[in-house]
Amino acid sequence: MSYFKSEHGSSFFNLKFLNLALALLVILISGVGCGEKGTSKMSGSPVGDAVVSTTAESGDTIKVGILHSLSGTMAISETSLKDVALMAIEEINAKGGVLGKKLEPVVVDPASNWPLFAEKARELIQKQKVAVTFGCWTSVSRKSVLPVFEELNGLLFYPVQYEGEESSYNVFYTGAAPNQQAIPAVEYLMSEDGGGAKRWVLLGTDYVYPRTTNKILNYFLKSKGVSKDDIMETYTPFGHSDYQTIVADIKKFAVGKPTAVVSTINGDSNVPFYKELGNQGLKAEDIPVVAFSVGEEELRGIDAKPLVGHLAAWNYFMSQDTPENKAFIAKWNAHVKKHNLPGGSKRVTNDPMEATYIGIKMWAQAVEQAGTTNIDAVRQAMGGQTVQSPSGYKITMDAANHHLHKPVVIGEIQADGQFEIVWKTDGPIRAQAWSPHIPDSKEKVADWTYPWVCGNCKKAKF
Repeated sequence: MSYFKSEHGSSFFNLKFLNLALALLVILISGVGCGEKGTSKMSGSPVGDAVVSTTAESGDTIKVGILHSLSGTMAISETSLKDVALMAIEEINAKGGVLGKKLEPVVVDPASNWPLFAEKARELIQKQKVAVTFGCWTSVSRKSVLPVFEELNGLLFYPVQYEGEESSYNVFYTGAAPNQQAIPAVEYLMSEDGGGAKRWVLLGTDYVYPRTTNKILNYFLKSKGVSKDDIMETYTPFGHSDYQTIVADIKKFAVGKPTAVVSTINGDSNVPFYKELGNQGLKAEDIPVVAFSVGEEELRGIDAKPLVGHLAAWNYFMSQDTPENKAFIAKWNAHVKKHNLPGGSKRVTNDPMEATYIGIKMWAQAVEQAGTTNIDAVRQAMGGQTVQSPSGYKITMDAANHHLHKPVVIGEIQADGQFEIVWKTDGPIRAQAWSPHIPDSKEKVADWTYPWVCGNCKKAKF
């Protein structure tokens, strides 16, 4: 048997994965699951000691978990993801459901409490017997639930941009990896069109995503010749509201060189930060700010006029003029009106909503292809699933690293809180689960292609 080292140097084939390897060997010998890639209908879960029921579709409905903060600091962002998930489920049910059964959403509110995310995830899998879960926003909530999904062999679709440095057998990442958002945004700001920034402010909320993203950006900036003295790095807690001093410090730091701010602030702290930019007259033509967690929803509640010209990097904007997006927005508006959702006609669409919608559609396709909600069969069938996205692109799930191939789009904030697109890729690009800019990560690969099972090996071979 080949011997592999994990990122921490321990034997790759620990007990968990030895069980998996043996189970797969039995399957191969018996001739079960040996069909065409993506069509296996394995009946048991070989991952870990806790085997979850694989008959989620045996009742009258198929239960689908929705795990989003509907209260607390992240509710400003996550509530819309719950709402669009329900819209997608309603749409699927109107067309006959999945495997002839209606989808039954099971909505839980972890209330922006990270340990509670893990508790609610366990409840969804063990008690509610959901076939899949769509949820989380922050990396800290995803990190909280990850051990639960891996222990119980559950399936999580994570819909938001994140820091990368992860690929899990039990997670499908429908948001952006750093090379699909952060790196292109910084490259744009370095360019002549983006203002030719020479000095950088890395400003974020103090948790996993900002710190890891900024670690990657530090390596990247230094590889481009940026001195450490030209990088300012500042973090604030979740829910932070006083940005007066920080914005003043940014203005001082920017004296003498073209400067850009890379914002990884998350949640409701975005509102006071952007208000303070306006209060101190920090205009985009002077010091542009590019954000990765600010979209149409976060701008909906503030006066965007002082923020015109500041940037956001995503994979989708509501302003994209495609037939698919017009249909998506019309469906959303009708759903909001039908259910009398708070905000009414002022409700908007945004990138994580699109990612949630795409994820649910892909999962439903994979279940139909597999002919079962069995986690292992669905996981296999997910590889290569393609959806025509509202952004107008055909979006494909990568079978190896469980990330979507996505376009990158950079937009300027407009006075109405929408975005004018100033730069975009020609088409979808493949996500890098492990950043090539971090020395310890650049040789790592993520390859979950059946029967290979490896999330962070340096060379994928069996």
